[in-house]
Amino acid sequence: MDREQTAERLNDIIDELADIEHERWAHWQRYMHNQCEQRPDGSLVIPPDLAAQWERQIATPYRDLTDQEKESDREQVRKYLPTIVRTLSDP
Repeated sequence: MDREQTAERLNDIIDELADIEHERWAHWQRYMHNQCEQRPDGSLVIPPDLAAQWERQIATPYRDLTDQEKESDREQVRKYLPTIVRTLSDP
């Protein structure tokens, strides 16, 4: 399969990959909302320790993350791989 065919096949699964991404995002949002204090107006207050942790992670390039943080990112990427492998392996 050449580069153009590969790109076409991957383009054909954009919605499938977007579905996986939405699930990942929704899971993160549920976690984040559960960690925060909800105010009467619906706004959320992030605990200071988590805000500091997330700010540090946001500012840190992948290569400089801890091994545990890298593994967490890899775990998320692995959710995409079965769809990509299936798409690229099908004749």
